[in-house]
Amino acid sequence: MTVTTLATDPDAVTVPDAAAALADIAAALAARQVVPYLGPGAFALLPPEQCPIPRNSAELVQRLNAKVAAPGRIRSSLTAVAQFIETRKHRKTLETILNEIFRQTVPPTAVHALLAAIPAPPLLVDVWYDTVLDSLLSAAADRTWGQIQGVSHPQSTGEWVRYYAPDGAETTAEAAAGWDTVLYKPSGAATPAGNYLISDSDYVEILTEIDIQTPIPAIVQERRAGRHFLFLGCRFDQEIQRTFARQIAKRSSDSHWAVIPGALSKNEARFLALHGIKRIDMTLEEAVDGLRARV
Repeated sequence: MTVTTLATDPDAVTVPDAAAALADIAAALAARQVVPYLGPGAFALLPPEQCPIPRNSAELVQRLNAKVAAPGRIRSSLTAVAQFIETRKHRKTLETILNEIFRQTVPPTAVHALLAAIPAPPLLVDVWYDTVLDSLLSAAADRTWGQIQGVSHPQSTGEWVRYYAPDGAETTAEAAAGWDTVLYKPSGAATPAGNYLISDSDYVEILTEIDIQTPIPAIVQERRAGRHFLFLGCRFDQEIQRTFARQIAKRSSDSHWAVIPGALSKNEARFLALHGIKRIDMTLEEAVDGLRARV
């Protein structure tokens, strides 16, 4: 019997010619065949003094601990610290803290500016809680758009997502079908309603259903079909990150890209190899500059 193992060598998942890969991505973006998938790492392009919100999960968990100190054994786990605050202080306290953290004016990074300038991509995915990308889309006059946010299933009346027009008014899935661009924020966002998936109980609920796609809106499933994903500002060293990326990109193309500079963990290399994600080994700033010159 032959046993096949996935490569964990970073070289095996890294494109040999980054410039050629950027050219391919630019062509696919122009053809509206790419789904940009944006992570919190985009904010690493901003100096700390210019970024009032956390730039990654580690910074966010530090901010939460500063508000409500969690026990030492869980202090580094974002979902556990959020659950501790929710359990000890009530869910409303957790949401109030998150609103204070993320409802701030943040300058757009070059990544956000690039994505907002792409000619009406059918689908954008943004997994952080900020409002930068939707602010830029609101300023664009070349398309209709709206957003779909994941909601905490235990805190909702049973729905997995809510739909919002650009003015923040809640709307319907039927209205979303007419948008040129859907901004999908599966983890929720600070505005307009302060929806957050962040605590252990939030993820227990969604992870029991996500494999059969129940929490993924139908229009997201429709617009990802056959398209390539482009992962920007994302790392895949935690299981939740990998699960969300895998399930949101399910039944799309079998060929994707991720801009990840430097060393990959074995888990990351295995994940990229398993899902046909080609790693572009360059900084996010270099990749954005290269795409901007080609798009």
